[in-house]
This record gives sequence, C-alpha cells and structure tokens, in this order.
Amino acid sequence: MYPLLRPLLFSLDPETAHHATLDALRTAYNLNLLCIKHPATNPRTVMGLTFPNPVGLAAGLDKNGAYIDALAAQGFGFIEVGTVTPRPQPGNPRPRMFRLPEAKAIINRMGFNNLGVDTLVENVKRAKYRGILGINIGKNFDTPIEKAANDYLIGLRKVYPHASYVVINISSPNTKNLRQLQGGDELDALLEQLKAEQENLAELHGKYVPLAVKIAPDLDQEQIRQIAALLIRHRIDGVIATNTTLSREGVENLPHGNEAGGLSGAPVHEKSTAVIRELAVALNGALPIIGVGGILSGADAVEKIQAGAALVQIYSGMIYRGPDLVGETIRALS
Repeated sequence: MYPLLRPLLFSLDPETAHHATLDALRTAYNLNLLCIKHPATNPRTVMGLTFPNPVGLAAGLDKNGAYIDALAAQGFGFIEVGTVTPRPQPGNPRPRMFRLPEAKAIINRMGFNNLGVDTLVENVKRAKYRGILGINIGKNFDTPIEKAANDYLIGLRKVYPHASYVVINISSPNTKNLRQLQGGDELDALLEQLKAEQENLAELHGKYVPLAVKIAPDLDQEQIRQIAALLIRHRIDGVIATNTTLSREGVENLPHGNEAGGLSGAPVHEKSTAVIRELAVALNGALPIIGVGGILSGADAVEKIQAGAALVQIYSGMIYRGPDLVGETIRALS
C-alpha cells in the first residue's frame, strides 16, 4: 500500500508526515493489522549477539523508543532507537527536515530533539519486543564539548540494563562541535572513560553490553585510520559507518539542496561505502562494521556487505520505498 500512500504523505511537511506515519503504524500494530513479518534468514553473530537477519533500522526514526513493537513488525533483524540525551531538549527550530525527491534524499537539522533518556527507558520497558535493541546516546546541545563525556556516561549508565548494544553518537552534524569528538585526543579520552564504565556496568548488572561508535562520512583516509586504531586500542565492540554528510555534491541545484543539516539517502551511498571499505582495511577484522547510508535497494545493501560491513541499517530508504525495502534487503543478503 505504501506506493499509494506516499503521494499523500509527501504532500505534508516531512516532520508531520513522519509522526503521522509512525502513529498509524502503531495503531495498526495495536489492532493486529500488521502482517509484514519476514522469515529469519541468514542469521549472523556480530558483537557476540545473534541477529536473526542482518537488516536493521537505523537510529533517528524512533528517537524516544515509542514505536519499537510496530517497527519490529516490519521484519527488521534489529532495531536501534535514539539518539537520546540525558535531559529532554526540543532540537532546532522548525522547519528542520526537507525532502529532495529528485535525488531520493533528505536533509535534516533536527538537533537531537528527544524527551530525554528517562522517557526512552520507560518506553523500552513497556515494549513487548524481545529482539536485539540498540540504544543510541548523545550529548545535550548546551553541554560544553569539554564535558561531553559526562553526558555519554549518564546515558550509558541509564540505558545499559535495557540495551542489547549501545551506540556512542559523535558524528551528528546538527549539534555544535560534536564531530570534534572524532579527533584523536578527544576520542582517545572519551573511549577510555566509556570503556572503563562499560566494564563497571558489566560487573554491576551481570551482563556484557557491547559498545559501538557511530562515525561521519566526511572523514579522510588518515582520520579513518586514526579512528580505527583508537577503536582497536580501547577494545570497542563495533563501529557504525556512517551518519549523514555535510556534502551537497549532486544536490546543490535542487530545491532545498542547500539547506543546513545532514544529507542522507541516495547521495550519501558512495561516501559511506568508501568509508566502510577504508575502515575494513584499517580494522583488519578486529571489530565489526555496521553499514548505513543510502541503502534504497537490496543491491545497495549487498554493496555495503561486499565493502566490509557485517550488518546494514536503513532509514531514508524507508521514506522513499516503504516497508517493502526491508524484505527486499533481507532476501538480497540471504
């Protein structure tokens, strides 16, 4: 039905359409009207976790963990919610999300709008879903960058008991100076604190929850190699490549093409795949890569796996293709 509904949804403001779609999906789930489950094919063990299939939902679609059950019913092998911050925050002023249909792309400058980590945890506890759940954490916009580790530590402590894995988001372009944390000294210090806290929490809760780091596509070869070395040194469990891009190559002449924010969808596909390929060489199997960025077909996902990813995630592709993309991608990777 999605191809029939898409023109109606695309006639609405993107953020309004986003919430309307998720609300409708949750209603359909609650009324037992969803029957989109796909068979568990090609299960994979990554970060010590067994994923029923290698296709996940990327963070950003469900920032507060309010739609977990309905989204899981689409057939994903895993769900990632967030990004969530220690305190609630409204994000940037609207409008802050823009479609570029000619390029099958989206530009957003949401700014980690969310209801805070405590609300997310309560939503996760209410969900019936018992599959693999990633929780993506970030810093509040008004926390000074030199104190960012404090926010990540708060988030890690609060979500740890409820997550299958935790993602450290240091690559959103929509929180001032956040990407500075990808730099050598800053990243080294941050990972050292987070790894120590992960070990403390594993002992406290009697379970080991893997840590992954999400990085940007706008990194050069030397930066990628430096990040890879730090991930290995601090025994981080995984890396997600990539977030949205600041580049406007190929969309600069389209309506909304020069809006501020991160660009996702088809235009970021090659950039994210190039980062995955470079990471795979630098990591040499030391930790797994989750590939995300511009997956709008099963063939796009296959390319990510061939570049070196162990799993893939989709988000913008769902906006343009709908739930059919999940099944298509699962079949392509099987």
